[in-house]
Amino acid sequence: MIDKKRLIIAGFIACITACTGDFLTLFILGSKYPGYSQLFNTMSSLGASESPFSAFISLWWIILGVLIILFAFGFRAAFLPGNRYVNVAFWLLIIYGLGEGIGSGLFKADRVYDSMTISYVIHDILGGAGVTGILVLPLVVPKTEPFKFNPVFRKFSYVVLIVGTSFLVLFTFRFFGFEDNILGKYTGLWQRLFVLVYYIYIITIAFKMLRTTNKIHTQTLYKETT
Repeated sequence: MIDKKRLIIAGFIACITACTGDFLTLFILGSKYPGYSQLFNTMSSLGASESPFSAFISLWWIILGVLIILFAFGFRAAFLPGNRYVNVAFWLLIIYGLGEGIGSGLFKADRVYDSMTISYVIHDILGGAGVTGILVLPLVVPKTEPFKFNPVFRKFSYVVLIVGTSFLVLFTFRFFGFEDNILGKYTGLWQRLFVLVYYIYIITIAFKMLRTTNKIHTQTLYKETT
């Protein structure tokens, strides 16, 4: 029980560190990159080889992935035994950590003569898998045992899904020749808003996860006194 409680607390801390650290790191370094725009440029370009912060950002994304994976283990520890959706949500978080975190850190979004490199393609594939994992998370978490009886959280999940998907669609406009369109050129803004919405969502889950440690503590005290 004590190990389980520690894992949950570690997962909670990992989630808060990952989400706040990611936004602060990208915002601070992006503001120090000459010619880089938080509104127009993607996060991936901040980690590309031509960026002055390339090595640091790549290292951070690997750390981010590890933190998200730790959060996933904390989530599973908090809500198992439960229904099968707990494990589904666990693996979606793992996919996000591996794809959008570790994968993005290991493979840079580099272009050569405006053409995509192999590293760029792998970066996009792994990042896309990670984004897909976290995108559908609001469809799964409300079906888990701890959350399915909470109507407020279910509504919150659907709002996150709708708003997050809308920002993701706006982000993809750049792939269809809308770079100069007022919607298509704000690539960096749409990407950051998408990430922000989902970070708020998993932080909310993390706080719910942390509350389960009170139950574990109560159960431990009960066993010790009987």
